[in-house]
Amino acid sequence: MAIFRLQITPITRGGGHSSVGAAAYRAGERLRDDRTNELHNHSRRKDVTHSEIMLPAHVSGENMEWARNRASLWNSVESAETRKNARVATEIQVTLPFELPPERRLEIARTFSQEVADHYRVAVDLAVHDPRPSSDPRNFHAHLLLTTREVSPAGLGAKAGLNMQTSERVRLGLPNTSQEFTAVRERWATLMNEALKEANIEARVDHRSLAEQGIDREPTPHIPFAAFKIERAGKHSEVAEAIRADYNTRVQARLDRSAEQTSSATAEQTNAAAPPRPGPALAEPAPNAARLATRDLEDVRREARENWLKMRAEQSGKSADIPKDAQMRNAASQASNTPVPDDDYQP
Repeated sequence: MAIFRLQITPITRGGGHSSVGAAAYRAGERLRDDRTNELHNHSRRKDVTHSEIMLPAHVSGENMEWARNRASLWNSVESAETRKNARVATEIQVTLPFELPPERRLEIARTFSQEVADHYRVAVDLAVHDPRPSSDPRNFHAHLLLTTREVSPAGLGAKAGLNMQTSERVRLGLPNTSQEFTAVRERWATLMNEALKEANIEARVDHRSLAEQGIDREPTPHIPFAAFKIERAGKHSEVAEAIRADYNTRVQARLDRSAEQTSSATAEQTNAAAPPRPGPALAEPAPNAARLATRDLEDVRREARENWLKMRAEQSGKSADIPKDAQMRNAASQASNTPVPDDDYQP
């Protein structure tokens, strides 16, 4: 499994650092800082396998000896920055694919360094390191130390690239710093994947975060090198322990959330699969009061006729006393099934 790691770190004077000291440490050399007269001697390092200063292509035909010399370059950087909290350099640290042979690892490190130098018009001091005997044997990595200003035959110019002021980036229509960092990470991932593919290695890397990749997992914690050295010496590091404790807490919280979501999903599936519970029987629809109140006209007629016939049967003996015109009306009513008004009849 290939490892992707790209870390961008500012080297600031306010943090007690100098670009001369940073360059000496990464290149494994002996350099003196002319500003402080401090000697930085790291010449005994055995893990530095390659160091080189890369300059942008647009000055390739110019006299740039001052920038090709490590001591001259970084002392010029220190002289150009006057503020006591100035950012004197920017470091890009990348992990090189351990699956590749040494020459191929160096090739992609040089290619990446040259692209960064060309893109931002800065000097890039490249140093390639092998794993130390007591460290992870896969930890092949490279340090790219960038000047914060553009380089030219006349010396250092304006702030450039990752160190440009936000207002200047807006004025020039450039992406914001976050987008710039993402572009750098993506380019390094592309170079690694191309090299792995050419070597017929199936492993691939991805510059995106786990969340952006849709992977539900906590990223492994990064232990600072100072804390790592303390533990490597057999001592206790409170910083390292605190980082690991925080990581374990986040992992447990994620596991608890996952278990809760799984339980909720299982309950929903169970409820969906269960047969519907019987509910109360539906009541018969209530009769329509309007229909009961409004009787059919034929029923009214039939009832009136039956009542009349009943009355006639009861008074059959009195039919002779009924006037002839009333008898005619009764006969007409029976024939037409329609009650005939008898308002003029007087019993």
